[in-house]
Amino acid sequence: MSMPALFKGRLSIPVIGSPLFIISVPDLVIAQCKAGIVGSFPALNARPAALLDEWLARITEELAAHDRAHPERLSAPFAVNQIVHRSNNRLEQDLALCEKYKVPMMITSLGAREELNQAAHRWGGIVFHDVINQKFAHKAIEKGADGLILVAAGAGGHAGTISPFAFVAETRSWFDGPIALSGAIANGRAIRAARVLGADFAYIGSAFIATKEANAVEGYKDMITKSGADDIIYSNLFTGVHGNYLKHSVVAAGLDPDNLPTSDPSKMSFGTDASGERAKPKAWKEIWGSGQGIGAIKDVVPAAELIARFKKEYDEAIDPPL
Repeated sequence: MSMPALFKGRLSIPVIGSPLFIISVPDLVIAQCKAGIVGSFPALNARPAALLDEWLARITEELAAHDRAHPERLSAPFAVNQIVHRSNNRLEQDLALCEKYKVPMMITSLGAREELNQAAHRWGGIVFHDVINQKFAHKAIEKGADGLILVAAGAGGHAGTISPFAFVAETRSWFDGPIALSGAIANGRAIRAARVLGADFAYIGSAFIATKEANAVEGYKDMITKSGADDIIYSNLFTGVHGNYLKHSVVAAGLDPDNLPTSDPSKMSFGTDASGERAKPKAWKEIWGSGQGIGAIKDVVPAAELIARFKKEYDEAIDPPL
């Protein structure tokens, strides 16, 4: 396994907080980093685009101040998620701001671009790319990504279908660089299990929706704490890409979660159709994403408290006697 120098001495547990659309904001990122895990956010969460400059300035300055005050307990690095899909017309502008602040880590999604990886390397950053299968994993490394995020079955949002056991084992057969594993990880024992499988990091998102700092409505946070794996459905209706969502948010939107149609990605529409009728509920805003691990999340707590619980469980996780 490979731990990049960027993380040495800066992590309380080997965890990357995944970038959550709408939900991950500076308050959450800063809390995560101060508690010793990588905090991240999608660049597109900063709206309008000019707000990204303010967010990066605040995160950089507050973490630097924390490090000056606590040299014995340095903050973890933070990451910015860039959507590399051609539909993202902000990518070049957002990348320039990341260069301005020398963002230590980039997480790329929905496409791998060699020039983006090269740009991050020029300012001293590293790039992890999220993938759902071996084809995309090979392509990401061929184009210069430093690490891989394996989005396995059970992960929240746009998730794959491959078992984490198979996914890590097959990837480790050809890649010895850093790997983060995503998929139904919501307690310290699961973090330990990810390491035993051969991953360097656990990549955790859904558990952080139910934190004080998360930019999620209270109903969403409450639903996370009251739901379990049986309350998750897998559908491509809402974005054209298959993902995991909270069943009760689908019901609240007036849809039957057991009889959802399949979406044609080429005819996707969010908002209204040609007649002015509402096309479909919006993913993330009305249809809430979540992974299958949320049965372990029972309360809405500060992010630092959740991370402290993870660390305690992680430290106590040992193999039982045979």
